[in-house]
Amino acid sequence: MRFDLVDLQLFLAVADTNSITRGAERTNMALASASERIKGLENALGVALLSRGRRGVTLTAAGENLLGHARIVMQNVETMRGDLAGYASGSKASVHMMANTVGLSEHLPKALAAFLREHPNISVDVEERESTDIAQAVANGAAELGFAAEHALPDNIDRFPFSEDRLVLVASLRGEFSARRQINFAEVVDRDFVGLTTSTALQVHIGKHAARLGARLRFRARLRDFDAICQMVAANVGIAVVPEAAARRCAASMPIMMIRIRDPWANRRLAICFRSLKALPRPARLLAEHLRAAAKT
Repeated sequence: MRFDLVDLQLFLAVADTNSITRGAERTNMALASASERIKGLENALGVALLSRGRRGVTLTAAGENLLGHARIVMQNVETMRGDLAGYASGSKASVHMMANTVGLSEHLPKALAAFLREHPNISVDVEERESTDIAQAVANGAAELGFAAEHALPDNIDRFPFSEDRLVLVASLRGEFSARRQINFAEVVDRDFVGLTTSTALQVHIGKHAARLGARLRFRARLRDFDAICQMVAANVGIAVVPEAAARRCAASMPIMMIRIRDPWANRRLAICFRSLKALPRPARLLAEHLRAAAKT
């Protein structure tokens, strides 16, 4: 077999864009050269990797298999670069991490700030995703670390617990639910809600559970953070589903109340996940170890 890292980088770009043309552009390669390299890769492996159509390309079964291997190879290359970069004076390193909405807004900022203070030559790129997407990204090497709900993680992904997180219903002290302490989500899906913007992972998660009940939540307002949401709830604009940590913080200064959601999906354990701690690049491994220590404090 004769192919190189450039071939694998091109193949990953083509797979991500479903297009040889866009894959060539992403890797700064001429289209003719990219096409030849893909054909050469298929010839070297003895299988068709792409199914070509009018609207682009899709991966064959063999292509899907190669995709996982290619991501691992490129991840190992990045691991090598990261480990060797530590020997260069004044070098900078970066860690790519994915986190769900709750982790990104409520749990990670303090721990990440402490890590970045201790490691001035390391930067952290955190991307918000839903927990199931985070699990897939970590499994195929698209992200080094993940912060996700543990129930969404498959057995082949390593993890350690970070914290427990409960989603609760928040309502105005002057609203119709002021006497309730527990509630089923089915009882409120037809009420007015205040929520996060539609692009956030948590809002997608909540919307899916509403859909399973045959409902589509009706939003009076969509906002960017939990504090703003709770302010709207305090004004009796609507009710909201937010992390318990955010609800407790806001309830200390706002006329809102927390109501426990009985549905099992509202009780979640949050975890830091990765494919293999030993295989992580040194900067990512340092961050994982820092977060493990932060989880115990």
